[in-house]
Amino acid sequence: MSRPNSSAATLAVLSVAQFLIALDYSIIYIALPSVATDLTLDPALAQWVISAYAVLFAGFLVVGGRLTDRLGAKRLFVSAIIGFGLASAVGGVASDGTALLIARGAQGLGAALLQPAILGLIGTTFTAGPARSRALAVWGSVGASGLAAGAILGGVLTSASWRLTFLVNVPLTLLAAVGATIWITSNSSRVASRVPFIASALGTATVLALVIGLTLGTDHQPAAMVSLALAAVLFLVFVRNERRSTNALIERGLRSTASLKTGAAATALYMASVGSEFYVLTLLLQSQKGYTPLQAGLAFLPLAVLVTAGNTAAERAVRRYGPAVVLAAGFVIAAVGLLWLAVALDGTSYAASLLPGLLLSGFGHGVIYTSMFIIGTHDVAPAQQGTAGALLTTSQYLAGALTIAVLTLVLTASPGPAEFRTAFLLTTAAAAGGAVLALRRSVVRQAVTQEC
Repeated sequence: MSRPNSSAATLAVLSVAQFLIALDYSIIYIALPSVATDLTLDPALAQWVISAYAVLFAGFLVVGGRLTDRLGAKRLFVSAIIGFGLASAVGGVASDGTALLIARGAQGLGAALLQPAILGLIGTTFTAGPARSRALAVWGSVGASGLAAGAILGGVLTSASWRLTFLVNVPLTLLAAVGATIWITSNSSRVASRVPFIASALGTATVLALVIGLTLGTDHQPAAMVSLALAAVLFLVFVRNERRSTNALIERGLRSTASLKTGAAATALYMASVGSEFYVLTLLLQSQKGYTPLQAGLAFLPLAVLVTAGNTAAERAVRRYGPAVVLAAGFVIAAVGLLWLAVALDGTSYAASLLPGLLLSGFGHGVIYTSMFIIGTHDVAPAQQGTAGALLTTSQYLAGALTIAVLTLVLTASPGPAEFRTAFLLTTAAAAGGAVLALRRSVVRQAVTQEC
């Protein structure tokens, strides 16, 4: 019997890891009230249970991409998945808020190294075209479903103990680490140049300052303004260094890749629309409609099913119509679903008021998630797949931090139907913007094809 090192086994391992990253982002929302009560955290500190993960994740993604390209995706994947598992174990047994926040930050750092390694392995294992599109569809289906499953599983596990929302990661990380060691071959391209220390420090500091400023928001306005001003200064210094340095963090070839630019914009608008739907829905169901954590989690189940259906449909549609057309269709469907939720959220019947919007937005979610990464990585060289994937994900989660900050302002401390309606309308507008972006990409591609 031959050693099972096929691309299918590789994709299965990578999908498990991506499921973990997505799951960990959304699972904490429903568990957060129980965490705050058990560890006696005040609201401002409790919010950092989410933010500690987001800050480290967004801040170190591009560095993780360069390390992937420099050290090799398999090596970084195994190290990062083990670190993620250890941080999850610490979080699951944390006895106070300090230990929990450290664990959440370590999870975010592990995810920042893991995400580009996953995309780097997909980029080097599957060639651009149908093979990579199919792989990204499977990977995207698992990842997008993980976001929805996090809300469901968070409700189920929190009913027993919020600690299970951390500990559930441990066996999955062990499974992924063992699977990677056995099945993933060391065939990823490596870049011979050294990782740029100065550029990495400037880039990471810029993102960290920006995310911290957005996270502090209105609760700590002076500190938030200082952090945002520092981010602006650091960004200018970073840009100047990138232009003059012979060893830039984002290589010049990537900066001029049109597909990567479109993909980064699409990931940002995805996160500003259906990517933030979980946050608004969780608050709506628990604070406005009085759902228990378990009931709120189960209410997400139809959305999770339709996310998977959307991913499956997107993979087939991309082969026939192209990723830009499919991305536009996904954003349109998502916009209709989010608009439905904005209009019908006052209804007392879940089936009549919320379910249609969840089904439509869930299907659009799945279609968007797959096609945006197909576009973003299509024209990127294999040796740069890790950095490209990191840039796409950085754009995604920076947009997520900005959107959550804006939605927090809109929803206020005690949101009512009017505030929730405004929040859903903002996400609808972001989805509409994504549709326009994708249609423009489609028109440009058609024009180039005709000229050739």
